[in-house]
Amino acid sequence: MNTTSFMSFFDHCVGSWKTERTYHYLTRNEVERSRTEFTIAPLTVELKNKVLQDNQYSLEEDLEKFPGFSLGFYTISEKGEEVSQSLNFIFVPTSEENGWLSGDYLRDRAYEESRPIISRFRFNNQHRELLMTTNYTEVVSVDSITLVNPTFRIRKIINYHRPEEGNPLQHPRLVGFGVELKV
Repeated sequence: MNTTSFMSFFDHCVGSWKTERTYHYLTRNEVERSRTEFTIAPLTVELKNKVLQDNQYSLEEDLEKFPGFSLGFYTISEKGEEVSQSLNFIFVPTSEENGWLSGDYLRDRAYEESRPIISRFRFNNQHRELLMTTNYTEVVSVDSITLVNPTFRIRKIINYHRPEEGNPLQHPRLVGFGVELKV
Protein backbone atom coordinates (compact mmCIF):
# COMPACT_ATOMS: atom_id res chain seq x y z
CA MET A 1 0.00 0.00 0.00
CA ASN A 2 1.38 3.42 -0.95
CA THR A 3 0.68 5.77 1.97
CA THR A 4 3.17 8.55 1.08
CA SER A 5 0.52 11.07 -0.04
CA PHE A 6 -1.70 10.10 2.89
CA MET A 7 1.09 10.74 5.42
CA SER A 8 1.99 14.02 3.68
CA PHE A 9 -1.65 15.14 4.01
CA PHE A 10 -1.43 14.70 7.78
CA ASP A 11 2.01 16.31 8.03
CA HIS A 12 0.41 19.46 6.59
CA CYS A 13 -2.57 19.23 8.99
CA VAL A 14 -0.42 19.45 12.14
CA GLY A 15 -0.55 22.90 13.70
CA SER A 16 -3.09 25.58 14.58
CA TRP A 17 -6.04 26.43 12.35
CA LYS A 18 -8.94 28.88 12.21
CA THR A 19 -12.14 28.14 10.37
CA GLU A 20 -15.31 29.96 9.45
CA ARG A 21 -18.23 27.57 8.98
CA THR A 22 -21.82 27.77 7.86
CA TYR A 23 -24.28 25.11 8.98
CA HIS A 24 -27.63 24.53 7.31
CA TYR A 25 -30.07 22.76 9.66
CA LEU A 26 -32.48 21.30 7.13
CA THR A 27 -34.96 19.85 9.63
CA ARG A 28 -35.65 23.29 11.12
CA ASN A 29 -34.85 25.52 8.13
CA GLU A 30 -32.10 27.42 9.95
CA VAL A 31 -28.64 28.67 8.94
CA GLU A 32 -25.91 29.31 11.49
CA ARG A 33 -22.37 30.61 11.23
CA SER A 34 -19.55 29.79 13.61
CA ARG A 35 -15.84 30.31 14.13
CA THR A 36 -13.55 27.55 15.34
CA GLU A 37 -9.94 27.58 16.46
CA PHE A 38 -8.26 24.20 16.69
CA THR A 39 -4.88 22.60 17.12
CA ILE A 40 -3.71 19.25 15.76
CA ALA A 41 -0.65 17.54 17.28
CA PRO A 42 0.86 14.07 16.65
CA LEU A 43 -0.01 11.29 19.13
CA THR A 44 2.57 9.31 21.01
CA VAL A 45 2.63 5.53 20.57
CA GLU A 46 1.22 5.21 24.12
CA LEU A 47 -1.82 7.36 23.23
CA LYS A 48 -2.29 5.49 19.95
CA ASN A 49 -2.39 2.28 22.00
CA LYS A 50 -4.98 3.85 24.31
CA VAL A 51 -7.24 4.78 21.36
CA LEU A 52 -6.96 1.20 20.09
CA GLN A 53 -7.73 -0.21 23.56
CA ASP A 54 -10.67 2.17 24.07
CA ASN A 55 -12.16 0.78 20.85
CA GLN A 56 -11.17 -2.86 21.56
CA TYR A 57 -9.27 -2.83 18.25
CA SER A 58 -6.41 -5.26 17.77
CA LEU A 59 -3.43 -4.16 15.70
CA GLU A 60 -0.19 -6.12 15.73
CA GLU A 61 1.84 -3.78 13.51
CA ASP A 62 4.27 -0.98 14.42
CA LEU A 63 2.08 1.97 15.47
CA GLU A 64 4.67 4.50 14.28
CA LYS A 65 3.52 3.96 10.69
CA PHE A 66 -0.11 4.89 11.41
CA PRO A 67 -1.10 8.57 11.58
CA GLY A 68 -2.50 9.48 14.98
CA PHE A 69 -3.32 12.88 16.37
CA SER A 70 -4.70 14.89 19.24
CA LEU A 71 -7.33 17.47 18.32
CA GLY A 72 -8.45 20.29 20.57
CA PHE A 73 -10.96 22.89 19.46
CA TYR A 74 -13.03 25.84 20.62
CA THR A 75 -16.11 26.96 18.66
CA ILE A 76 -18.31 29.99 19.13
CA SER A 77 -21.49 30.42 17.10
CA GLU A 78 -22.96 33.71 15.97
CA LYS A 79 -25.56 33.22 18.74
CA GLY A 80 -22.76 33.10 21.32
CA GLU A 81 -22.99 29.34 21.98
CA GLU A 82 -19.59 27.91 22.88
CA VAL A 83 -18.27 24.36 22.54
CA SER A 84 -14.82 23.03 23.30
CA GLN A 85 -13.61 19.48 23.07
CA SER A 86 -10.44 17.44 22.80
CA LEU A 87 -10.01 13.96 21.44
CA ASN A 88 -7.42 11.54 20.12
CA PHE A 89 -7.65 9.59 16.88
CA ILE A 90 -5.74 7.18 14.67
CA PHE A 91 -6.13 6.14 11.02
CA VAL A 92 -5.50 2.51 10.04
CA PRO A 93 -5.32 1.99 6.25
CA THR A 94 -6.55 -1.46 5.19
CA SER A 95 -6.84 -1.37 1.38
CA GLU A 96 -6.12 0.65 -1.75
CA GLU A 97 -8.16 0.67 -4.94
CA ASN A 98 -8.56 3.05 -7.91
CA GLY A 99 -6.63 5.89 -6.25
CA TRP A 100 -8.49 5.58 -2.93
CA LEU A 101 -6.84 4.45 0.29
CA SER A 102 -9.44 3.04 2.71
CA GLY A 103 -9.49 1.92 6.30
CA ASP A 104 -10.63 2.49 9.85
CA TYR A 105 -10.70 5.81 11.70
CA LEU A 106 -10.74 5.34 15.48
CA ARG A 107 -11.45 8.02 18.09
CA ASP A 108 -11.38 7.88 21.86
CA ARG A 109 -14.36 10.26 21.86
CA ALA A 110 -16.92 10.87 19.12
CA TYR A 111 -18.34 14.27 18.18
CA GLU A 112 -22.05 13.41 18.28
CA GLU A 113 -21.87 10.91 21.14
CA SER A 114 -19.40 10.93 24.01
CA ARG A 115 -17.89 7.48 23.54
CA PRO A 116 -15.08 5.73 21.64
CA ILE A 117 -16.04 5.02 18.05
CA ILE A 118 -14.72 3.31 14.92
CA SER A 119 -15.54 4.95 11.61
CA ARG A 120 -14.50 4.34 8.01
CA PHE A 121 -12.30 6.59 5.91
CA ARG A 122 -11.30 6.93 2.30
CA PHE A 123 -8.46 9.11 1.04
CA ASN A 124 -8.04 10.20 -2.57
CA ASN A 125 -4.34 10.66 -3.37
CA GLN A 126 -4.92 12.78 -6.48
CA HIS A 127 -7.36 15.29 -4.94
CA ARG A 128 -5.95 15.15 -1.37
CA GLU A 129 -9.44 14.57 -0.01
CA LEU A 130 -10.12 12.70 3.23
CA LEU A 131 -13.67 11.35 3.45
CA MET A 132 -14.81 10.02 6.85
CA THR A 133 -18.11 8.22 7.47
CA THR A 134 -19.38 7.68 11.01
CA ASN A 135 -22.49 5.75 11.98
CA TYR A 136 -23.96 7.29 15.12
CA THR A 137 -27.16 6.16 16.83
CA GLU A 138 -29.46 8.57 14.96
CA VAL A 139 -27.34 10.03 12.17
CA VAL A 140 -24.65 9.05 9.71
CA SER A 141 -22.04 11.78 9.41
CA VAL A 142 -20.07 12.13 6.18
CA ASP A 143 -17.19 14.56 6.68
CA SER A 144 -14.80 15.68 3.94
CA ILE A 145 -11.51 17.57 4.27
CA THR A 146 -9.76 18.69 1.08
CA LEU A 147 -6.22 19.99 1.44
CA VAL A 148 -5.98 22.70 -1.23
CA ASN A 149 -2.44 23.62 -0.16
CA PRO A 150 -0.44 23.26 3.08
CA THR A 151 -2.22 26.24 4.71
CA PHE A 152 -5.73 26.05 3.20
CA ARG A 153 -8.40 23.36 3.60
CA ILE A 154 -12.04 23.08 2.56
CA ARG A 155 -14.38 21.27 4.94
CA LYS A 156 -17.79 19.78 4.15
CA ILE A 157 -20.08 17.79 6.41
CA ILE A 158 -23.42 16.15 5.74
CA ASN A 159 -25.36 14.49 8.56
CA TYR A 160 -28.01 12.10 7.26
CA HIS A 161 -30.92 10.58 9.14
CA ARG A 162 -29.62 7.07 9.79
CA PRO A 163 -31.46 4.72 7.43
CA GLU A 164 -32.48 1.14 8.12
CA GLU A 165 -29.57 -1.29 7.68
CA GLY A 166 -28.75 -1.81 3.98
CA ASN A 167 -30.60 1.30 2.73
CA PRO A 168 -28.80 4.27 1.10
CA LEU A 169 -28.21 7.63 2.73
CA GLN A 170 -30.84 10.00 1.35
CA HIS A 171 -32.32 12.28 4.04
CA PRO A 172 -29.84 15.01 5.08
CA ARG A 173 -30.47 16.76 8.40
CA LEU A 174 -27.46 19.07 8.44
CA VAL A 175 -25.08 20.38 5.79
CA GLY A 176 -22.00 22.37 6.75
CA PHE A 177 -19.21 24.09 4.86
CA GLY A 178 -16.01 25.62 6.10
CA VAL A 179 -12.86 27.39 4.99
CA GLU A 180 -9.90 26.46 7.21
CA LEU A 181 -6.70 28.52 7.30
CA LYS A 182 -3.49 27.55 9.09
CA VAL A 183 -2.20 30.18 11.49
